[in-house]
Amino acid sequence: MEKKHSVVVAAVVVRNGKYLCMRRCRSRYLYISERWEFPGGKVEQGEDEKDALRREIKEEMDWDINVGRRTATIHHEYPDFAITLKAYLCTADTDDFKLLEHLDYKWLDKEELKTLNWTAADKKLVSRLTRKKPAR
Repeated sequence: MEKKHSVVVAAVVVRNGKYLCMRRCRSRYLYISERWEFPGGKVEQGEDEKDALRREIKEEMDWDINVGRRTATIHHEYPDFAITLKAYLCTADTDDFKLLEHLDYKWLDKEELKTLNWTAADKKLVSRLTRKKPAR
């Protein structure tokens, strides 16, 4: 049986050099339950990715963000479903958001990102974000 596949968008929000990390609520899938992620959600059929990201953040956090360039595309297969995670660098004019769909949040320096228990797809994204750039 073929796994359900979803395109998911994620907001990599950076403010004062720190990254916004969100802790997921409990889920029926233990491998993503209460793990850390970059906020976002599924793209609906025919929806523009940036519009989907703004919509998801508004629904989950009651927050308006500015969506910038795509920074990574990650493919990951979980035991029960597969996703293509498209991450966008984002900013916001305020940090006045609400925890409507998450348990907790943290603002972390890039070096601290690897200290959290991320979902597997977001862990791949953290690896990309923290990779050292070669010296020129």
